[in-house]
Amino acid sequence: MTVSLERYAVHHPRVADVVLALTLCACTVFGAQISTPDSVAPQDVWPARILALVSCAAILKSRAHPRAVLVVTAAAAAVMTGLDYLPSPLLLAPVMTALHRLAALTDSRTTRRYGYTTMAVLVITSVSAAPLGDQFLLRSVGTVLWLLLPLSAGSMARLRRAYLESVQARAAHAERTREEEARLRVTEERMRIARELHDVVAHHMAVANAQAGTAAHLAPTHPEQARKILADLAGTTSSALLELRATVGILRQADDPGPDSLEPTPGLDRLPDLIAACRSAGLDVRVTTEGEPQPLLPGVDLTAYRIVQEALTNVTRHASGHPARIRLAYTDSRLIVTVTNDGDRAAPAAPGSGGFGLIGMRERAHSVGGDLRAGPLPGGGFEVTTALPLHPHALHEDEAPL
Repeated sequence: MTVSLERYAVHHPRVADVVLALTLCACTVFGAQISTPDSVAPQDVWPARILALVSCAAILKSRAHPRAVLVVTAAAAAVMTGLDYLPSPLLLAPVMTALHRLAALTDSRTTRRYGYTTMAVLVITSVSAAPLGDQFLLRSVGTVLWLLLPLSAGSMARLRRAYLESVQARAAHAERTREEEARLRVTEERMRIARELHDVVAHHMAVANAQAGTAAHLAPTHPEQARKILADLAGTTSSALLELRATVGILRQADDPGPDSLEPTPGLDRLPDLIAACRSAGLDVRVTTEGEPQPLLPGVDLTAYRIVQEALTNVTRHASGHPARIRLAYTDSRLIVTVTNDGDRAAPAAPGSGGFGLIGMRERAHSVGGDLRAGPLPGGGFEVTTALPLHPHALHEDEAPL
């Protein structure tokens, strides 16, 4: 029942204020008639009734103007205590309500300033209206205690409301942060899938196109070579389908059948197959290795393979008549991969040229803590160089990025 009344008061504050004002008016009028054996209540009750009406009418505005309402109710209470009405809790009910609203709706400094001033005024008017005697403690200490009660309750209500608001703000911030993190993860995953699909489709389609063109050119005069190239073309398309299946397979749900049938993530161990496919398409590829080969982290291994694959794809597209050179240099902390071509147009797709080759290679290198540099050579051709860490944070140990 109490919870229902509180909920109704929250949703209908105007009705709650009217009921409160009428209740306080009745309490004030009744409190004006209270007396003790040592005192007699004033015979005239009409001043108390008028002041009660003024105080309770002011209470209706206490939510919007707590300071002004406190001044009005305190003035009415001071007049009544000055007329020798006993300062009981019933008589002081309007000013106590105003003090509670002030403490709950304003800051602590305002509460102290207005609250202590109200106490001092009411104690002075109450004590001065009656001679010193048995009622001194009732009119002084009693008045202070009754007025401290709503001040303390209002301050506690303000602190509780501030605490709840801070908790709600933290919860809202945490929710926004979770949503932003989820969106960021989705965006990163989409970019990763887009890079994988771009690398797989671009490379294999470029090689397949070159193989098909070479086979068509050799078919009239060298049918045996054309048949061999067509056989290699079947292997190229089959490899493309397997890699596409592995890439798209990450979109599967956990309960989808057949997850074990997906092809493993490619790495530099598949470099011979990549070179063989390029050679069958008419591209001369030479590989040199410097230093002692070392095991690579899975992400670094995939990144190195994809960068070489993308670089060779662009060579196949733009400068297939010129040889490509791949250099793998192992140091204590880094693997340096260099792909060079002497052709005039063997350049990866640059930003603004309609392609994403160079962008994708650079993103891959940065994603594993490496660096990439690509650009034309002084004498013609193009070179792509990337430095990849052999173990976490290797670039920050003793060598600077490219």
